Amino acid sequence: MKNINKEELLHAFKFAFPLTIPVLIGYLFLGLAYGFYMVAKGFHTGLALFMSLFTYSGGLQYLAVSLFMSADFNPLYAFVLGLTVNSRMAFYGISMLSKYRRMGIVKPFLIFTLSDETFSILCSLRVPQHLNKKYFYFAVSFINYVYWFIGTLLGCLLGEIIKFDTTGLDFVLTALFLVIFLDQWMDNKDHRAAIIGVLCSLPILVLKTNSSIILSMILILVVITLLFVLKEHNNLEYEEDDEQ
Repeated sequence: MKNINKEELLHAFKFAFPLTIPVLIGYLFLGLAYGFYMVAKGFHTGLALFMSLFTYSGGLQYLAVSLFMSADFNPLYAFVLGLTVNSRMAFYGISMLSKYRRMGIVKPFLIFTLSDETFSILCSLRVPQHLNKKYFYFAVSFINYVYWFIGTLLGCLLGEIIKFDTTGLDFVLTALFLVIFLDQWMDNKDHRAAIIGVLCSLPILVLKTNSSIILSMILILVVITLLFVLKEHNNLEYEEDDEQ
């Protein structure tokens, strides 16, 4: 950042830190589990740290472990799967366009580090007038990013020290997504999206294909899009009836 005001930047970090404490707890635990998982599966600590630095996507990083261990690893499938799993970020990004409009040189970093938790903090809080908005956004994003990296590092170090039978450890990925699903279910009164997701996934699972995740996501997207179009069409007809 050009012409950095160190006092304002430090003030932004002091204000941002307490807001990120809940993220600290979650990221340290999940990051630790990820680092331990990678080392337990025989991957080098450097790869785990590289993934956390340059991928920075918890769910995708857990999935990547299974993909890397697959005998018939397909880079194209991994690429499409990554886009599919993180497709929700596109909606986050659209909603943050106005907030990130004048962020200058830090804008690419803010876009890269936009996670579920960072998005939640930045969207739910109105930045006080005495704070530099650019510094505050950077502080929240950077702090959360560091949490995830530290969690991964601790997990890797723990995995190097502690050796035990890791049979069943693969279930950590299933548990992660189950917790996310239940958290979303409890936080939202409208469960239609969750029900659609489950109903669309069940028939795909019956097929027992290696592309089940991608096919399920495509089917979910198609169904939700059709329902949205149908709703808009009904609303349009209703408005026309009112005008008549």
